[in-house]
Amino acid sequence: MGSHLRAMAFLILQTMIYLLMFMQMCVSQQVKNVTNGKTKCNLFQGKWVVDSTFPLYQSSRCPFIDDQFNCGARPDKLYLKYSWKPNSCNLKRFDGKRLLAKWQGKKIMFVGDSLSRNQWQSLACMIYASVPNAKTTVTNRGALSSIIFQEYGVTLFLYRTPYLVDIVQEKIGQVLKLDSIKQGDAWRGMDMLIFNTWHWWTHIGSSQGWDFIQYGSTIAKNMDRWDAFSKGLTTWARWVELNVNTTKTKVAFQGISPTHYSGKEWSSTSSNCLGEKQPLSGSSYPTGQPKEANIVKKVLSGMKKKVYLIDITTLSQLRTDAHPSTYSATKSGNDCSHWCLPGLPDTWNQLLYAAFT
Repeated sequence: MGSHLRAMAFLILQTMIYLLMFMQMCVSQQVKNVTNGKTKCNLFQGKWVVDSTFPLYQSSRCPFIDDQFNCGARPDKLYLKYSWKPNSCNLKRFDGKRLLAKWQGKKIMFVGDSLSRNQWQSLACMIYASVPNAKTTVTNRGALSSIIFQEYGVTLFLYRTPYLVDIVQEKIGQVLKLDSIKQGDAWRGMDMLIFNTWHWWTHIGSSQGWDFIQYGSTIAKNMDRWDAFSKGLTTWARWVELNVNTTKTKVAFQGISPTHYSGKEWSSTSSNCLGEKQPLSGSSYPTGQPKEANIVKKVLSGMKKKVYLIDITTLSQLRTDAHPSTYSATKSGNDCSHWCLPGLPDTWNQLLYAAFT
């Protein structure tokens, strides 16, 4: 009887050990799959950590960086040594060769303002660092620019349109038409579209991009900017619904990229980003997400077709240190809107890579 009980106990113990091993394997596989986008994990909640393997490339070795984003003259270098660490999973390491193999023959287009240009050049540099001897062709024709990695047939396009909706020259002046997207014909035929807008919606005075704003038959000199943004973004969403086959073309929206012109937002002794040398600690920004980020989420949630939100807002808010400030090669004032390259946009592209590879 005693030997029978011992045998039973041994069998139960063995079963428990196998069960624990199986559970551990499942957890390990889940962490692995999270970075492939196969299981749910919020890649956008986390913190910045020092990472000796960063940056992913050197500005002096990337031929695609505009002077506006080139911070090579910046004396402090610690801002280059941070990577994004999600709270509940690992962010997949960027592999440019793997990306080129997966995207062979593909056309990827960034559509938006100068922050789209920031991200476009970042991705080109990240890929180029993996294949530094690759033959490339760069073209610029009006609103459309492209970088082609010739051996792979991969083309990275940039279409500059600050508002996504149309601006039309009429007798009364430049009119921002909140319910019109005729320029969208240039966005067709892509394998991936990454959209962005907001930066220019807040501009006033001489930096405002339009003279009048129109919605339907109503033409006005001004409008509540968040209301105008919501209307324009809804027009863009309708364009995607009607014109993009999301079974063939992947669509993403780059979340709102913040500015850092008011140091009191993060309780800094500095009045803006100038002099900031490291990210904010923790996982949240003192003032929370801005209203425009909530508008983006509301519009996307109402769409029938799938658009992936690269929710960069909070993680970018924490990077008060990552702007060109007065150190860009253009030396044109204090820029707390755009981002140094290498730098923060590389993380945006890591998140894009994790979502679509």
